[in-house]
Amino acid sequence: MWDDQKRNWDITWVAVGNKCDIYGTCGPFGSCNVRDSPICSCIRGFEPVNREEWESGNWTNGCARRRQLQCSISNNTNGNTDGFLRLKFTKVPDFAEHFQTRQPDDCRTRCLSNCSCIAYAHDPGIGCMSWSGPLVDFQRFNGVGIDLFIRLESSELDNNSNRLLVIIIPVVMGFAAISIVIFIAWCWNKRKGKRFGDIKVFEAEHVISLDSSAIVLKDETEKVNVKELPLFTFKTLSNATDKFHENNLLGRGGFGLVYKGYLAKGKEIAVKRLSAASGQGTEEFMNEVVVISKLQHRNLVRLIGCCVKGEEKMLIYEYMPNKSLDGCLFDPNHPSQKILDWKKRFNIIESIGRGLLYLHKDSRLKIIHRDLKPSNVLLDEDWNPKISDFGMARIFRGNEYFVNTSRVVGTYGYMAPEYAMEGRFSEKSDVYSFGVLMLEIISGKKNTHYYNHELSLSLLGWAWKLWNEEKGLDFVDQTIESSNFQGEIVRCIHIALLCVQEFSNDRPAVQTVLSMLSREIIDLPMPEQPVFAEKWNRSHVRTGTTQRSSQTIHPYSNDLTITVLDGQ
Repeated sequence: MWDDQKRNWDITWVAVGNKCDIYGTCGPFGSCNVRDSPICSCIRGFEPVNREEWESGNWTNGCARRRQLQCSISNNTNGNTDGFLRLKFTKVPDFAEHFQTRQPDDCRTRCLSNCSCIAYAHDPGIGCMSWSGPLVDFQRFNGVGIDLFIRLESSELDNNSNRLLVIIIPVVMGFAAISIVIFIAWCWNKRKGKRFGDIKVFEAEHVISLDSSAIVLKDETEKVNVKELPLFTFKTLSNATDKFHENNLLGRGGFGLVYKGYLAKGKEIAVKRLSAASGQGTEEFMNEVVVISKLQHRNLVRLIGCCVKGEEKMLIYEYMPNKSLDGCLFDPNHPSQKILDWKKRFNIIESIGRGLLYLHKDSRLKIIHRDLKPSNVLLDEDWNPKISDFGMARIFRGNEYFVNTSRVVGTYGYMAPEYAMEGRFSEKSDVYSFGVLMLEIISGKKNTHYYNHELSLSLLGWAWKLWNEEKGLDFVDQTIESSNFQGEIVRCIHIALLCVQEFSNDRPAVQTVLSMLSREIIDLPMPEQPVFAEKWNRSHVRTGTTQRSSQTIHPYSNDLTITVLDGQ
């Protein structure tokens, strides 16, 4: 603002473009650059006057020389023991002394001959500039500005060269050594590789390639291309789980033990570690890696990566805070007992159905899970279910309706009768398991642990008896009884009984079950009595359209692979 009396301008406000525009921000001999963080740094050969203040962000005290100039000590007017550090693209400090010259070398000669001169610069329009006091308000730019030459004791310049060599030489040698090691390892792997069952694993730092993996189908080999899957080192997983400490143990399954772990930035994971004593092994590990890496659905657990080291085989999944449905339903002391109301249970039923529909119809591969049970259903933080454990899963070709196998695997109580007794499985095998799972969710009782001694009935037989006598609500878990949902609950029992019928052709497909649950299909057909309603004791078992005689079938007489019932 112009003052007529003073005949002068009064500054009432100044616009500062950035912090470096504030005068003396970095103090004497401090360099300011808005692109750096922090913005202030000491010029080479200088160090903070007060390091504690400097590190806290208070730079106003500036910097001081590490070594005094030899010229001022020895009174050597030739200045041969000092040198100049060139700093490009600067805004030169205040309080410069000027003299006209067109030759930049004249500036250097004049400054060297004067022991009080600590810096100089040359600008074609101004001439020579020199400084004899502290350099204040000094800024560095990128691509614009004047070159500033700062006087330093010669050893500072020499030491810099030595420090540069100390840094460069080890880096170059280290890089060369690493390159040689990588080249040798590559040649060795190229020649031999590593065979892990049907998976050819090439060791790498971050990635495992499974493009040559195969799944055996009907004694044939079908190649399945798999996307690259992150490979975790054993050390990473050991550190993440505190060396697989028992405090991080989430559960036990047929595959082995499952641990909770923490990766960088606190990311939670679940690590499934193959047990040496496990009935499952290389084939199941390979199967799960190949199958689940091809699947992406909100109701299927996500595989993050795997680890292969010697005999160690591990799978890394996203962590499910509410663990398995098994614990939530059947543990009377579990805190979720009061949380799992009917709405949540119905959502769990529908969501598992949508996951199965994706496996059977909507994914690129037609997949039969073969081991659907509560311990293989995990719950996220919002109680949304995710189907897990695909070690037993099988891929169907497009024209296949069912497959026969000589090796029956799975869990008693959830296997369809045609699979348990004949080794024949299909989509309808999963539908049967889904029906058993629905009855367990409704009743809060575990099929494999329930038996009515008075009437010699299994859980399925008890559900059939009560529903057939129109007493379906007596089957319902008392914690979810509600007059508002009685009709819906009884309807779900009806649908579950349709899923567990003896003959696979009588069972609805998954998409039909979902339509029944959503009431797109109103009228439901009448179910037949479940085959296991009387503890599997039948004098005749009908297979397909034929009749064959059989002895009494004990549920533990077949040569089956039984998975442990405790889940993650």
